[in-house]
Amino acid sequence: MKQPFSLSLSLPLLIALMMFPQVVETIYSPALIDIADQFKVSENLAGQTLSLYFLSFAVGIVVWGYAIDRFGRRGTMITALMIYFVATLGALISSDFTQLLFWRMLMAFSAAIGSIGTQTVIRDRLSGVALQQLFSTMGIALAVSPILGLFLGVIFVSLAGYQGVFLFLMLLAIILIAWVIRSLPETKPAEMVRVSFIETFKMMIFDLAIWRDALLIAGFNITLFAYYQLAPFLFEAQGLSALFGVSGIALGIGAFLGAYLNRYWIKKYHWSAAKLLQIAAGLLLLSTTLLFCIEHQWFFFLPMIGVTMAYSIAIPNILTDALNNYRDRLGSAGALLGLLYYILIGLALIFVADSGNLGGSLIVVSLSILVMIGISTFLSSR
Repeated sequence: MKQPFSLSLSLPLLIALMMFPQVVETIYSPALIDIADQFKVSENLAGQTLSLYFLSFAVGIVVWGYAIDRFGRRGTMITALMIYFVATLGALISSDFTQLLFWRMLMAFSAAIGSIGTQTVIRDRLSGVALQQLFSTMGIALAVSPILGLFLGVIFVSLAGYQGVFLFLMLLAIILIAWVIRSLPETKPAEMVRVSFIETFKMMIFDLAIWRDALLIAGFNITLFAYYQLAPFLFEAQGLSALFGVSGIALGIGAFLGAYLNRYWIKKYHWSAAKLLQIAAGLLLLSTTLLFCIEHQWFFFLPMIGVTMAYSIAIPNILTDALNNYRDRLGSAGALLGLLYYILIGLALIFVADSGNLGGSLIVVSLSILVMIGISTFLSSR
């Protein structure tokens, strides 16, 4: 029997761990221009570090997903966070861009524990409506975490360049390691039967619902991270680099509004995940179309309020039902789902960086999401 959530786990710790991967990625975004200058590389090449980050993150999702099912949740989290500390130290003392890329990829690999580990711990304790409500709360943290990272990045880059960012991340790793040791119990079910990772892979690779969820999660994430990838350079081209940090306020407003409305609609009207996804998709297309029309104006970031609203509504509702058929293998199944959508994010961001076209990229992704949701709704109604 699952324990009462409030009596078994620290919600602040879980929120911190869930936010960790996105905070430590977007904190790096304001440093891209400084890195391009310091290491004498092009802006496109500096921006590609974001793409490589997600591909390495995908590998980490698989490795840590297997490890938490095999060796337990708590010990695996501590190990991954220790590796993150070492990788951040390596990035700090890198003397050339190739070294920096290697350490950044190791940082991504180890930071993946914040996603797969936290979701598995939560699913160990909750299911059904309780899980949906907690994920709707977590949706606020998921949506705000990139904006928090953006603000912190602007502050530390202005104080000490990109080195200031890595020093802060080393401190953050130490804090999380100590917090997990002190407050996170082992949640792996004692009676859990070991299931073949290969068997799980075979089940999921032919599961159309898993592919749908992976594509949707990837799509909504791409619309956010494409902004973090290209916006610094769009602002710089207009001589308004300082506005990149300020734009985080607009994104934060959208995140809070989306998360609030999502939670309100669930509690007040009991709207289904499918209905909320349709709302999010429509809002996303409207917002990205508006951004495309004003991309070369200084206020092009304002439609991102709608994008972050759509993200905050969609992601918790996708995650709630994503692994309902894999509860006997949550770590491995979560790892493989994460592998799919983080590979998709990483590959898409390679093309986004290469195109340098923010508005056009976002419209393509938004239309794809709307088509997928439309097809899914049609098939489920038959």
